[in-house]
Amino acid sequence: MQAQLQTLTSPGYRQLINTIQRGIEKESLRITPEGRLAQTPHPASLGSALTHPSITTDYSEALLEFITPVDTSIEHSLDTLADVHSFVYAQLEDELLWAASMPCVVNGDDSIPVAEYGNSNVARMKTVYRYGLGHRYGRLMQTIAGIHYNFSMPAEYWQRAWDDAGKPEPLQDYISNRYLGLIRNFHRHSWLLIYLFGASPAVCASFLRGRDQHGLQPFDEQGKTLHMPHATALRMGDLGYNSSAQRGLKVCYNSLDNYISALRDAIMDPHPDYQGIASGRDGNYQQLNDSLLQIENEFYSTIRPKRVTRPGEAPLKALHRAGIEYIEVRCLDINPFTPVGLDAQQIHFLDTFLLYCLLEESPPCDSDEQSRQAANLNAVVNRGREPGLELFANGGSRPLSALADDLLSGMSGVAELLDNCHDNTLYSAALEEQCSRVADPERTPSARVLREMRERDVPFFRLAMGYSERWAQYFRERPLPPEVAQRFAAETASSLAAQQAVEAADELGFEDYLAQFYAQYQKL
Repeated sequence: MQAQLQTLTSPGYRQLINTIQRGIEKESLRITPEGRLAQTPHPASLGSALTHPSITTDYSEALLEFITPVDTSIEHSLDTLADVHSFVYAQLEDELLWAASMPCVVNGDDSIPVAEYGNSNVARMKTVYRYGLGHRYGRLMQTIAGIHYNFSMPAEYWQRAWDDAGKPEPLQDYISNRYLGLIRNFHRHSWLLIYLFGASPAVCASFLRGRDQHGLQPFDEQGKTLHMPHATALRMGDLGYNSSAQRGLKVCYNSLDNYISALRDAIMDPHPDYQGIASGRDGNYQQLNDSLLQIENEFYSTIRPKRVTRPGEAPLKALHRAGIEYIEVRCLDINPFTPVGLDAQQIHFLDTFLLYCLLEESPPCDSDEQSRQAANLNAVVNRGREPGLELFANGGSRPLSALADDLLSGMSGVAELLDNCHDNTLYSAALEEQCSRVADPERTPSARVLREMRERDVPFFRLAMGYSERWAQYFRERPLPPEVAQRFAAETASSLAAQQAVEAADELGFEDYLAQFYAQYQKL
């Protein structure tokens, strides 16, 4: 690590480190003024959810997803995300955006409208996939929102690093293997992100209505809120994006071929649990297939290797064709205490953390280590702020606080490097703030959620509703520059036209379209 840091301080690397590329994908539920899930369709004034570059939907018509373009400026990325919020609020009339990861008041699966994308084959595939998720896991899980953070090093950095390493393998293989090293280290250390940024220690009781085996405790006498006293991010545990069926899926990150092979088999091989769900018989598609995974996106993971796909191209084929282009971090809760769900300080730390994972030595992992990593993550999700909590480490166990201190201390050189490259001290300041959260768990967002609920004597729903109303007023009053408003209006119009063009271009029936899509996996 120290040798790599020393190399990166040389003049030739300074500008390359200064141009780390990032993108943000932020989900938010549309809700009524009363705090219930919106039943209205995706607003036409927001354009086509299929083709709009910045505004789409995830599982539900009511689950908006905002996407920022690839950018090298943290401030500009956050400003762009805020602009999307401002534009959306100008179109929403009296609806609001829910300011938390765990959902608002929900009335079971039937109250959750599945997203629709039009009449094209690609649109129908997206909707059928979502119906499949609903049948497999229930629709309630799909109302949980989060933030995805995309991260990559610039091409010029990889060219220079490859040259300096002596060109040990083809350039793209070198890049993919370095990103896989980052991913392995991320899995070793991601419990720290859950501790530092988890903001979902409690849920509205309506989310668990009819479910008794959840292990949560009532927060209030009325039973309106369920929680775990020392939880950090229930969204990342058994209540959230988790699948008992997938627990037997062993995905290896030691090589790209192994990763592709494991997911390809999960997509192609029938799974007994899902064979009773219609997948095309007599034209009835309630899921895309009866395999463990319908498509790659169904594999629930805290981080993914990614490459931008060509039209109609399967993600695994894109990775096989040209290797890993960037990584997607998927374990971040929405922070209800900030307008867009995260802030610059969090991003400064994320960049420090991810660069550390890239530069740190990353030995191959095995199934035993993966089991320990999963146990650590689960412990921090449910008991992260518990005094004296110990995690697996180095063949034994150590207190979370000691492990976190060591990990954050190890990142100090990376933070200093980033400070020097950007002529500021923001990265070291972000690191120092995280150190303070380890020293005092009450400084974490999860602790603040429970503390404010107690101090205000309100259930989770009322706390999140209050922040939703606060940020709604903030964005409705926030001026949107005329040229930005005009750009969004143009994107809305062009996205609607693009959807029509996609629909007009279809030449295959849906069954043949799916057969052609899945044929890609046979060749991997």
